[in-house]
Amino acid sequence: MKMEILDNKIQKTALYKSHKMLNAKMVPFCGFEMPISYPEGIQSEYYSVRNDVGIFDVSHMGEFIITGPNALQLLQKVTINDVSKLDVGQAQYSAMCYEDGGIVDDLIIYRKSDGYFMVVNAANIQKDFDWINQYVPNGTHLKNISSDISLVAVQGPRSRKLLSQFTDIDLVMPFYSFKEAVVCGFYVMVSRTGYTGELGFEIYASEEAVITIWDELIKVGAQPAGLAARDILRLEMSYCLYGNDIDETINPLEAGLGWITSLDKEKFIGFDRIQQEKKVGSKRRLVAFSMRERGIPRPGYKVYAEGRNIGYVTSGTQSPLLNTGIGLAYVDTPFNKIGQQISIAIRDKLLETIIIKAPFINNTSLHH
Repeated sequence: MKMEILDNKIQKTALYKSHKMLNAKMVPFCGFEMPISYPEGIQSEYYSVRNDVGIFDVSHMGEFIITGPNALQLLQKVTINDVSKLDVGQAQYSAMCYEDGGIVDDLIIYRKSDGYFMVVNAANIQKDFDWINQYVPNGTHLKNISSDISLVAVQGPRSRKLLSQFTDIDLVMPFYSFKEAVVCGFYVMVSRTGYTGELGFEIYASEEAVITIWDELIKVGAQPAGLAARDILRLEMSYCLYGNDIDETINPLEAGLGWITSLDKEKFIGFDRIQQEKKVGSKRRLVAFSMRERGIPRPGYKVYAEGRNIGYVTSGTQSPLLNTGIGLAYVDTPFNKIGQQISIAIRDKLLETIIIKAPFINNTSLHH
């Protein structure tokens, strides 16, 4: 997993003391002191989310508010998905690109009654804010509220049942929708989103609220889970991680994000370059692969086919559920077809691997 400190000042989330009390192993991550795992262990945390319910502190994520008469116009320009399709109460996965099509960041946009709420990656908060700020038209306001918002993710097949004990709203909600709610006596925003491939909810709240919600949910059985378990869960669903699988050198079509790239709306930044890529075809594609031999793939490992280097691994892990090494890699086309035999160089050995159809785990509970 990519760990980086963006500056010398490491920040702490509202739940820092809670993590310490739970004896979490803390690491610097994107400028924050974050829990990588708890004493029960990564496997236990992983299975709590796949089989029951886990809770993550994701307060390091960034949040912006965009308001004013030209808020939609701004978002249509800086993001690649079609924001005009959002009704109040809906959310949308999207990305921002540079003029050359490289990805600035991937993000989620929520449409509220009084404007838009954007959630960005922790490592990119200032970069994203400065990027959007260049394009803000008169009368439209962009505000960074990251330091005012805390966030927990409650994920797993039993998440709805557990969370229902603390709120009176109906949690039978469509995927990528949200509601304003009272949870544990605090006004919060509850969204049907997550990064695990399970039924789950994310709760945006004040620091005070998030401390209470975290404690109360753990008391009734939610198991705290850290960054390590989260990385395995997202990889099993082939969800991209910024800094590993996508960055400024990669465009959305190469990354398999054509489904969020709306080339039939007004032109966004990077539109021409991406449209051109679609016409001529990508020279490389992000693929999901499963190891045929024992070995754990890691970012940067080289991928081979027909005796030559055709790409590199961007994310890799051992899947507890599948009991095999899995990962994502960029490979040259035409070696990106499902069923293609490839090899990955691990410790000077070429280990047999096969490209599979993503995701690694098809989970029906996600959309229930």
